[in-house]
Amino acid sequence: MQKLTALLLTLLIAGCAFPGVYKINVQQGNILTDEELTSLSEGMSRSQVQSVLGTPLMVNPIDPSREYYIYTFQRSGGDIKEQRVIVYYNDDRFSHYEAQLMEETPAY
Repeated sequence: MQKLTALLLTLLIAGCAFPGVYKINVQQGNILTDEELTSLSEGMSRSQVQSVLGTPLMVNPIDPSREYYIYTFQRSGGDIKEQRVIVYYNDDRFSHYEAQLMEETPAY
């Protein structure tokens, strides 16, 4: 009985660490390109900006003068790559943006 229990525990533990487990690519957020960002012009309304870039991932309820477009990508359980774009508004009109884009968008 002890040998059977030890064998079952060994198989159970080995199943948790099996090296051939498939891990999927995980991507979340808005994929933005440099072309989309350069098409923005100062004075655009919030709805015009969102028609170009899409719906922002995060909106600060305390400070509505900023919208955050964040994209993360993780390939097969590896390191997480992140891209951030912050869009600034002045009186509900597009002012400027700050961007940290990835050199290459891995989802494409």
